[in-house]
Formats: sequence, structure tokens, C-alpha cells
Amino acid sequence: MERVKVIGDITELVPMLRAVNTKNKRKVFQEVVSGWKSLKDIEEKYGEEGKEALVFFEKIKLVDSKWQSGEKPEKVYHSYYTSFHINTSCPVTEISDALAVAMMSDEEFNVMEEKILELIKEEGKFVGDVATALNISQTMLRGVIRRSTKLGYRGHRVEKLSAEG
Repeated sequence: MERVKVIGDITELVPMLRAVNTKNKRKVFQEVVSGWKSLKDIEEKYGEEGKEALVFFEKIKLVDSKWQSGEKPEKVYHSYYTSFHINTSCPVTEISDALAVAMMSDEEFNVMEEKILELIKEEGKFVGDVATALNISQTMLRGVIRRSTKLGYRGHRVEKLSAEG
């Protein structure tokens, strides 16, 4: 079945750009496009970066997963989409915020992610309140959340994701 990922919000570009920002991530993505791959197979071939790539791909719903039976049941992954359709329009300030998050260094991103985690604690916090506290736009904040494997949305709240995702 052909599935098309429609990107209608500029912040959805952030995880898509981060999904292929290193040679190993691109290779992992090509592996899951070509067929079902287990976490073990990816980790053996690409190490910790490959494992982290799969976790990120799963968070942004770029891969589908299922349990494969065998000697020991294991989770396997495959690309969820066969193509992408980008259909968005936004002010220059929003695209610049989204691209800034996508291109942000891992160090700078980790600092921002930790600040957000400190702000929201376990109970979460409204997006507008977090953006105001950090003195950043809501677009930038949404981009950070989409890039993060530790942060997520529930309604208009920023929340900490559980360890399982």
C-alpha cells in the first residue's frame, strides 16, 4: 500500500530534516525503506546512533513496527511512507525559526531541551507559557518538541514522554 506523508505545518520539516542529517541516519532510513529490520540488526550494523535513529523515526511516525515471532520475538521496523508531499505556507519568521531548530547543534539543542524539561516538570505546561518563559516563538518551541525524543504534545500542553515513547 502506498502511503504519502503530507507535511502541512512548517515545524513538521524539523524532524524530517533531522531524520537524515547524518550519514548513518540516512543509511538506517534506507535500510528500513528496503524492508523490515530489527533493532538488533540496525544496532549491530550502525551502533548506538542507529538505535537512536530508529527511536527517533518511531517518535515522528516515519517507521511502522510490528512484532516478529521466531526463537525470541523481536520488534521490527519498516518505512511507513513511500513518498512525501510538502504543502505549507508560512511567514518568513516561522520558516526561519523551524530551520534554526533543524540546524541547531546537538549541544545547543540539548541545553534548550533540558530547560524545557525543567520548566514542565512531571505535570506538563501550556505551550504559550513555555515559549514565554524561554523567550522564544511558539514555532521554535514546536520545532524543538518535534525534534526531541523526550518531549511531546497533549492538546496544547508540552509534556515529558515516558521512557517507552
